[in-house]
Amino acid sequence: MLYIGIDLGTSACKLLLVDEKGCVRNTVSKEYPLCFPHPGWSEQDPGDWWTACREGMPELLAGFDAREVRGMGVGGQMHGLVALDETDAVLRPAILWNDGRTAEETAWLNDTVGRPVLSARTGNIAFAGFTAPKLLWMKKHEPELFARIRKIMLPKDYLVYCLTGVHATDYSDASGMLLLDVEHKCWSRDMLALCGISESQMPRLYESFAPVGTLLPETAAALGLPQGVTVCAGAGDNAAAAVGTGTVSTGAAHADSRCNISLGTSGTIFISSEKFGVDATNGLHAFAHADGGWHLMGCMLSAASCNKWWQDAIIGTNDYKGEEAKIAPEMLGRNHVYFLPYLMGERSPINDTNARAMFVGMTMDTARADMTQAMLEGVAFAIRDSFEVAKGLGLSVPRSNICGGGSRSMLWKRILANVLGIPLDVVKTSEGPGYGAALLAMVACGEYETVAQACSALVRTVDTVEPDASLTALYEERYRQFRQIYPVCRALFPKLL
Repeated sequence: MLYIGIDLGTSACKLLLVDEKGCVRNTVSKEYPLCFPHPGWSEQDPGDWWTACREGMPELLAGFDAREVRGMGVGGQMHGLVALDETDAVLRPAILWNDGRTAEETAWLNDTVGRPVLSARTGNIAFAGFTAPKLLWMKKHEPELFARIRKIMLPKDYLVYCLTGVHATDYSDASGMLLLDVEHKCWSRDMLALCGISESQMPRLYESFAPVGTLLPETAAALGLPQGVTVCAGAGDNAAAAVGTGTVSTGAAHADSRCNISLGTSGTIFISSEKFGVDATNGLHAFAHADGGWHLMGCMLSAASCNKWWQDAIIGTNDYKGEEAKIAPEMLGRNHVYFLPYLMGERSPINDTNARAMFVGMTMDTARADMTQAMLEGVAFAIRDSFEVAKGLGLSVPRSNICGGGSRSMLWKRILANVLGIPLDVVKTSEGPGYGAALLAMVACGEYETVAQACSALVRTVDTVEPDASLTALYEERYRQFRQIYPVCRALFPKLL
């Protein structure tokens, strides 16, 4: 049997063909444009997502018997607002997770409605990337379009709709809307009312591994697949990536927390839990997990995208490995240049849409390699900021999995392992969200009873990057200095806009 996992990313849609033994048989990636109509805004045409999926499917299936495909799952970028009218036509370009236009709405939610109220209703406070602030923005600035909304969806759910005709979402993805009562896994009527929408405008809620339907006849024909292919609800990209790396609850009492770090366009730490919990500052997101439990997550808006920006746009090269080779091993932990990685503002744990990226500490002898190193280290330091919040909750995170495009860099993994002071495990299949989505489809089709069983059977660790005690000590001092930069500059950032 074969299963298809779809990773709906910010820059491309990646399709995976996976057999029942968990082996990836084929992959196809189709890119699409990202639009920045104003500084800090970020939009995409949902039609581009579906086109990428539709055009990539024949390439994915080439040389394989499509009749063996049994199920499909989608993991996708979270928080994006997809608004449909009464005919299910898209009303406007999707407002994405890294869009920063909702500073005013986010501040109103946190300061006027109040963080304690939001946390009690949803388990989270407002962040600019979340869906609820986007709805409030649309209600204020595009009232005619807002009045025409009949269905509110998330990016990966739009693909599920195109595949099945069903308006569905899963708990992990819905957790990031600020419209879900995460602890009780139901829509918060108070939050819906606050945003001026009704429950009838929301998709039906499912567990990530639950089947929501089968392919529409015309869709199956267009994709070259049989009509009986089961489509599961899928998951937000970080929850799907956690499944793909085996970061799921084992059910063992008093076990250390399972953790996954994703170095994708954004950067996340993902800590699984069988129980719902919220940190006192709401610095980490308290979300539902794709395995049926919950998780805490810290998300930085620019991670591997910092590397792409620095290499492609600033120094003008695509030789990433060549640039990293210029960084002398003895310079690790000794760089005097620092980089704040806030190219799109920042979410966890500072929640500041006005924050901006900056290099600090250059002198006349600063070289290009020092700047590259500072960029890699800045992302690692920002990820540690969220780890510090998790430590404050008393969570034990003795090691972590790592995935995402940035994890292909051995240097970056070494830096991160030493900044955090923990081993980083690399799994055999590094496809993250797409692979996790395929495993969810296996559970939906009855190949495995639970997500944990699927992960135990199919996910394997193939490499571990260990920290070095002396280098960890050097990075400890560098991190303490890094932490002083943002608080000093925070009042300056709004004046630069």
